[in-house]
Amino acid sequence: MTGRLKNESGFALILTLVVTALMVAVVVEMIHQVYVDTSLSRGFRDGQQASILAESGATGGVKLLQTALSGRTFTALSDMWATPLKLDDEVGSLEITVSEESGKIYVNGVVQPNGTEEPFTLAVLRRLGTRLKLQEDVWNAAADWIDGDDMPRSGGFETSDYRTLKPAYSAGNRKFMTLTELSLVKGVTPELLGALRPYLTVFSDQAGTHQININTAPKEVLVALDAGIDSGLAERILERRRLTPFKATGELSQVPGMESVATGLIGKISVKGNLFKITSIARVKDSGRTVEAVVRLTGGAAEFLSWQEY
Repeated sequence: MTGRLKNESGFALILTLVVTALMVAVVVEMIHQVYVDTSLSRGFRDGQQASILAESGATGGVKLLQTALSGRTFTALSDMWATPLKLDDEVGSLEITVSEESGKIYVNGVVQPNGTEEPFTLAVLRRLGTRLKLQEDVWNAAADWIDGDDMPRSGGFETSDYRTLKPAYSAGNRKFMTLTELSLVKGVTPELLGALRPYLTVFSDQAGTHQININTAPKEVLVALDAGIDSGLAERILERRRLTPFKATGELSQVPGMESVATGLIGKISVKGNLFKITSIARVKDSGRTVEAVVRLTGGAAEFLSWQEY
């Protein structure tokens, strides 16, 4: 009888320990689930706050541009808008960066409305390609993507060529909507697209035309403007605008060596841009959101041409 009692007592103790262990496990799981749910809730809340903050930064960037450019006849990299703006408070942080798209080459301009190549833009793109050591055929392929027909140019590609790829797709037969779309053109690799990004834009003014702002154009774009502009001459232009931004296109002829070249660029260049990209990066605790917007300013009015959030 004594042995039986001992066995029963031992079994009861083991059972008690097992039940206790199970209860502890259940409690731990409940605590963990509450923690996960709370963390997810906080993460969602922080993400929403970061999103709102980033959107506010983009719209605030437009107001900054409108204020800074009011009454101005030129835009330059020494302007207030060209300096990144950083804000921090107890809620989070916000960084707003503004760059000018008007200092880039309008890649959609390589094809005229009638479907033929636009000589000036094509020449500029070819000179840029030569400087970046690109295959010249890439611009014919880009022109084929933009035009509305299915007749391939020399070195170009149309739908029949894209249908042989895996996955197969059709040529756009329209203007590029984003610069990333350029990667769909046969022969344009991610590396090539990355090399071209700082110098190309898919946006133009309201009339569909585009003049390159010599106050904000990168050196590579300045060199590509004319066969008579080499690296040394481009450096002189950069130095001149650093000291004194161009206030009229005619002032370009004041740069030594540009006397005759500047005349040939009349109507192709400007000293004031109206296309700007605003990048707004917001962070709230461990959450972050970025808004990239392209805006066109016309007579003080702002028109958003692109808006991406990620």
